[in-house]
Amino acid sequence: HLAVDDEVLSVPPGSEPACRALMASRQADHRGLLGSTKRLNVNYQDSDGFSALHHAALTGTTALLSALLEAQATVDVKDSNVEFAADSVLMLLRSGASVNGVSLDGHIPLHLAAQYGHYEVSEMLLQHQSNPCLVNKAKKTPLDLACEFGRVQVAQLLLSSNMVVALLEGERKEPTDSAYTTPLHLAARNGHKDIIRLLLKAGIDINKTTKSGTALHEASLYGKTEVVRLLLDAGVDVNIRNTYNQTALDIVNQFTTSHASRDIKQLLRDATGILQVRALKDYWNLHDPTALNIRAGDVIMVRCGKVGSERWLLRVSNTTGCGGMKVERLK
Repeated sequence: HLAVDDEVLSVPPGSEPACRALMASRQADHRGLLGSTKRLNVNYQDSDGFSALHHAALTGTTALLSALLEAQATVDVKDSNVEFAADSVLMLLRSGASVNGVSLDGHIPLHLAAQYGHYEVSEMLLQHQSNPCLVNKAKKTPLDLACEFGRVQVAQLLLSSNMVVALLEGERKEPTDSAYTTPLHLAARNGHKDIIRLLLKAGIDINKTTKSGTALHEASLYGKTEVVRLLLDAGVDVNIRNTYNQTALDIVNQFTTSHASRDIKQLLRDATGILQVRALKDYWNLHDPTALNIRAGDVIMVRCGKVGSERWLLRVSNTTGCGGMKVERLK
């Protein structure tokens, strides 16, 4: 049985006459069609889960696809994730393939088209009423995947759909889910600035939080300096804390040591008004035991307002009795 089924898969790509001949020879044998062990199984799947129809679609061989469809090949055989050419997709849709059929990994065709950046296929699927709000097993929508992998054209296409509000709000997602994320978080983590600009223009909430925090937390943790700069310029709130009570600056201070992280630290410090400075002289208050006790040369973190190009008049936040002091900013 296996050897006979493998005959279908062994036909070279594009060999439509050979495929037709093979199926005709099997179909001519009525006893085989009625259940013989030599019966041709046109829907046989190989070790990767691919049927002959999958292979024909992958190679974009429409004539071979047509021959297999005439032989009653099933258009919705479950498979691993496969991406098809636009002509193949159109033929399968016209033959009754489910536009929202789910693969073994929970993807609908639009998930894969978005992930791999196939604009024409994505457009065709949307025209055939594919639902862009459906989530896969990883709780991601097609827009999430387009943003994660930097597929700008597909992301723009999805953001122009009539379901854009639902996509941006994640109406099919549960914020308390450990896997919960947003398109903005995924784009920020992977450094896709053009995608971020599209999302912001479309009206996504720049301060939307997951358990990990905002998109600023993601960009900071993954060392995406230019994304951090972009988000800060767009007005992201630098003081938002994640479920672990950490700001973006806390995360950079705790988890990262790269050159990029040093630049990010400075960007975040500037945005929050926090600077690392060195005291120029001793400072203490003998009449107030709660006051600061600082020696010349001590390095401290402060919130400040600039007075001159090199010297700063500072007030240490949340500290009583500190007054003002002269310091120099560390380079």
